[in-house]
Amino acid sequence: MRSDSELLRVTICSFLERRYIAKETGRVAPMSAYPALAFCLFASSSLSNLSLNFINFPTKVVFRSCKLIPTMVIATIINKQKFASSEYVAALSISFGLIMFAAADWQLSPSFHPFGLVLVSLSVCADAVLPNVQEKLFTIGASRLEVIFYTNIITLIAMTAFTLWSGDFMATMKMAAQNTKLLHYIILYTGVSYIAISTYMQIIKRFGGVVAVLIATARKGMTLILSFCLFPKAFSWLYVNGAILVLGGLLMSSLMKQKMKRQPQSRLLESSSTSGKKFDKEIDLEIARK
Repeated sequence: MRSDSELLRVTICSFLERRYIAKETGRVAPMSAYPALAFCLFASSSLSNLSLNFINFPTKVVFRSCKLIPTMVIATIINKQKFASSEYVAALSISFGLIMFAAADWQLSPSFHPFGLVLVSLSVCADAVLPNVQEKLFTIGASRLEVIFYTNIITLIAMTAFTLWSGDFMATMKMAAQNTKLLHYIILYTGVSYIAISTYMQIIKRFGGVVAVLIATARKGMTLILSFCLFPKAFSWLYVNGAILVLGGLLMSSLMKQKMKRQPQSRLLESSSTSGKKFDKEIDLEIARK
């Protein structure tokens, strides 16, 4: 869950970059669009965190691993994007591969509390809506810094009110004041977090929300594979099958992207070739008449 302190630091960083580096002033997107974005961000992080009171972490990972599918569905609804059946197959392959990784631990202590499953499912839905709405704002001319700043400052206000009510805010401040090493880690994490968020937003702006979620999902898969290599665990075929599905799904998705890029070029070549033949025929007819 993104904490108040993280939201505050991201808000300050985006404000400073926007004001003194990018020299941006004003706002392109309507202010009415940002509360919806802030709500999705707040719901995604808070519901995911609250669900851990009712389900265990592996169960949460299983559900969160399926985020790519609803993101594609919502992209079709909000941004009118169309996806081939093979792209859905690739997304399912990646999602099931991640589920298999989690299932190895999940088998030991599964947790199926209905309310917890509802919470984590709602968090997945909110997380799927978020990049698609951000993409829509980018299409009307909003900048990366504008979207980051306004989304985070509104979420910060809501999160601060929530954590003050729950008592987490004061507990976090007290812990940070007593532990200087923790404070140093927080400062370091701020820089890394801001770079990650900015890069993620740039991917959404340039390539779309679905591609951004696909990359984030691939990162999660690579993290699981790397953790297995660095910190060996008891062998399970679920790890092997999960890796095959994740890597196979990513390969299929990459091949599909390459194919889609080549199609417009081939159509352009066919069109130019047809036009050239038609022009040659017209010249031959003109010569024959003379």
